[in-house]
Amino acid sequence: MKKGRLGLLLAVLLAASAVLSGCGKDSGDKKHVVIGEVTRSLFYAPQYVAIEKGFFDEEGLDIELTTTPGGDKTMTALLSGSIDVALVGSETSIYVHQQGADDPVINFAQLTQTDGTFLVAREKIDSFDWTELKGSVFLGQRKGGMPQMAGEFAMKKNGINPATDLEMIQNIDFANIAAAFSSGTGDYVQLFEPTASIFEKEGRGYVAASFGVESGHLPYTVFMAKQSYIDKNSEYIQAFTNAVYKAQKWVAEHNAEEIADVVIPYFENVDRDRLISSIDRYKSQGSFADNPVVDTEEWDNLLDVMTEAGELADRAEHGELVNTSFAEAAIAESGK
Repeated sequence: MKKGRLGLLLAVLLAASAVLSGCGKDSGDKKHVVIGEVTRSLFYAPQYVAIEKGFFDEEGLDIELTTTPGGDKTMTALLSGSIDVALVGSETSIYVHQQGADDPVINFAQLTQTDGTFLVAREKIDSFDWTELKGSVFLGQRKGGMPQMAGEFAMKKNGINPATDLEMIQNIDFANIAAAFSSGTGDYVQLFEPTASIFEKEGRGYVAASFGVESGHLPYTVFMAKQSYIDKNSEYIQAFTNAVYKAQKWVAEHNAEEIADVVIPYFENVDRDRLISSIDRYKSQGSFADNPVVDTEEWDNLLDVMTEAGELADRAEHGELVNTSFAEAAIAESGK
């Protein structure tokens, strides 16, 4: 496996991390579950809806949400037992698998099904053509991370070789990428919402294209847990998945304005109009998964993207790291 994806600490944790069945105390008759989300983004609106609309509570779960910026940090938190469930890209579970984990990380409920980033240009471009990336300086994401791989996949699809046609900067920490672009680094950057919309409003950048549209359906952000945790807490994993599906249906049935009003507590520094435009972007391109099933076609597309990026040592087949039984049961229970 190539170095630099999850770091030496991850390898140590794989060897040292014993079976930690939970990291919080149960609250009364409710099961306490700590979720670590890879970033705070409107891309994860259904998760915030599940919390705010009381869907987790209805399922007997007491949710604690923490943000662990970056896939490497999120996976490290999961393996060490400081979180119970990770909301992160499926590629991280594959990297753990490639390191020979005795306690594999299992994808059990999908939240998003496309890349969630947008190509943001420093100058406004009325009619963007991908050839305009040639000779530019591109402020990219972490090597081996899903945003970066999906971004490179989209570039290659549109005739751009990211290794030779532009200068790629990848030495900036995930949490500082937006600030680096704002301070003058790069001609283009890859950003999630609502940051992309905020940049447009403030004149710091302009959305030129959607990497989600270009890269197709992927198990982009998925709820996952260690196999040992799932084995010991299958009842609560089912309850968790039921709540996720309730939220997915609610999001599908409501418009961007209604969704914004529910999730606004998680984005106190973002005005409502920006929230609405960001959510509308994600809804219009089908980024929010309709149900929590990680299907084989999406998984195979992920493996193809990773192979194209040179990040896949061996193909981890769908059945090895994906458990669809909880999602299928959630759908069956709802009657839809």
